[in-house]
This record gives sequence, C-alpha cells and structure tokens, in this order.
Amino acid sequence: MWGGLRQISQRTISTASRRQLENRVAEKQKLFQEDNGLPVHLKGGLMDAMLYRLTMGLTVFGTAYVIYELYVASMPKKQK
Repeated sequence: MWGGLRQISQRTISTASRRQLENRVAEKQKLFQEDNGLPVHLKGGLMDAMLYRLTMGLTVFGTAYVIYELYVASMPKKQK
C-alpha cells in the first residue's frame, strides 16, 4: 500500500531538485577573478556591500558599547 506512495514522492523530489539546480560556478569564478579594483568581499554586488556595512556598523556599535560598560563598571557606586 505505502510502496506506491513512497515511489511517487521520491520521483517527484528527485526530478524537482534536478530541474532547479544548475551549475553556476563558472559564472561566479569569472565574476570574482575579474580585475576591477574591488576587494573580493565586495565583488558580489549590492548585497555584499550591505552586509559589509551592517557588519561594520555592528562592530563599531559593539565596541562603543563595551567601552561604555567598562567605563560604568570602573566608576565606584556612591554610598548613601
């Protein structure tokens, strides 16, 4: 009873995944090997630039926050 259902589901999954995946390695190699003066971490386009800026922003914010917390921790609490 379940053998036919299993066979149909396996056939659907295997044929669907074959159609969706295509090898784009050659395109990516050409893009990243191009000599256009950009650093490799920004050659991917707009998304790479946005991720880079987000990472740098979080790093600056995190550094400033750590310095602030160290400053607060280094000041003694006032005794009442």
